[in-house]
Amino acid sequence: MEAPSTKSWSIYTRPEITTKYEIFNRIGAGAYSDVYKGRRKSDSVTVALKEIHDYQSAFREIEALQTLQHCPNVVVLYEYFWREDEDAVVVLEYLETDLGCLIKEAMKWENGLSFGEIKRWMVQILCGVDACHRNSIVHRDLKPQNLLISNDGILKLADFGQARILLAPGFVANDNQQPYVQSSPYQATMVGPSHFKHISDVSSEGGLFIEGPLVQADRPGESDELRFKSFDDTDKDSNIQDGDTSCLATGTMSNVEEDLLPGTYSYDVDEGEHDCYPPLTSCVGTRWYRAPELLYGSTNYGPEIDLWSLGCIFAEVLRLEPLFPGNSDIDQLGRIFSVLGNLSEEVWPGCADLPDYKIISFGKVDKPTGLEACLSNRSTDEILLVKKLLCFDPAGRATAMELLHDKYLNEAPLAVPSSELRIPSKHSSQCEDSPDELGGRSDLNSDSDFDDFGPTKVSATDHGFSIQFS
Repeated sequence: MEAPSTKSWSIYTRPEITTKYEIFNRIGAGAYSDVYKGRRKSDSVTVALKEIHDYQSAFREIEALQTLQHCPNVVVLYEYFWREDEDAVVVLEYLETDLGCLIKEAMKWENGLSFGEIKRWMVQILCGVDACHRNSIVHRDLKPQNLLISNDGILKLADFGQARILLAPGFVANDNQQPYVQSSPYQATMVGPSHFKHISDVSSEGGLFIEGPLVQADRPGESDELRFKSFDDTDKDSNIQDGDTSCLATGTMSNVEEDLLPGTYSYDVDEGEHDCYPPLTSCVGTRWYRAPELLYGSTNYGPEIDLWSLGCIFAEVLRLEPLFPGNSDIDQLGRIFSVLGNLSEEVWPGCADLPDYKIISFGKVDKPTGLEACLSNRSTDEILLVKKLLCFDPAGRATAMELLHDKYLNEAPLAVPSSELRIPSKHSSQCEDSPDELGGRSDLNSDSDFDDFGPTKVSATDHGFSIQFS
């Protein structure tokens, strides 16, 4: 058994956990959590125990998973343990592999993924994302490594530590909202009542509290304590860097993307700037799948950032390699513009209001590559599906529900049953991502996010200064 780290020692010494679970080795680690493989003593079921060292991330993960507990395409939360003086420990179903590992395996297959396999994976991803958005949950870190896969071919969204529940003060979710359950290879039906909890108005301390128990019913004495515990729902950069702890229920060590450099575009906003939601941060998600508005510092966004991530993921499934593998935020924008063209008021009215739009500019891309060139071996319908997601204007991105009814997913060849999907035998070391791949950490000693990008021109403007990249 791997010796526990100092910050993770508590999981081995808490009798409420060790009496119910046998804890094996640590299988994943991030800036704010550690993941252990374990076994439930009552029935020998293998589980993943995620010890979360940050209160805000723990709150978000538990609340989101409880809300989505009946969605077949979201990882199962069995139970959790949380005391005032201890880290939260969530007990999750153990899943051995993920979509990132599958993509790497498919690169070795003679003909890659079949049309039917691609459609089945896409449908399952869309079902999970639709369930999130119908319950006002924005995942904010969608990527292949956070899409876990069971041995029977069921794909499940995981790692909700960066998720946000977008509710206006006093809002109560509509009881008629229905989560997805999949009923056929290419259709979804709505069943069962929504389990969304009522978030009360902002408290006098400026936080939010839950008007419903957050803890297990069989843990007397804690329910009232946590029920009225104030929660500051304002994003803080100090606890959103766990975005690459993707294998919360898998058998790999994962990487942590750390934007350690100046100019990573995280902005504080004044109270009252948004009429409906608490302030958000732009520094969320993994760079390769981050929407342009986040790269330009937006703090006023919604589920559309998940839809951009979906476009990047779908393109990766189709081409079996990342679409925009940027090594810095600036490089990420440059790669996007080289394919889609420049961001302008013409393609997105209002983009000039983004916090960094007047600070950072790029030379005009006269001949963008285009998605057709990036997906040269794919059909017109497949390319069109990706285009509906990789739209600069967030309002123009197709929703998960709309895509579930898309022509491509509903015409032959249809999605194959989950039982016919090819699944990697386990989450082997060959499937792990190196820090350079996902974290954008090729030069952590750099003093600037702009290094190695090329010549820059800095000039004074009415707004302060502008940096132009050639």
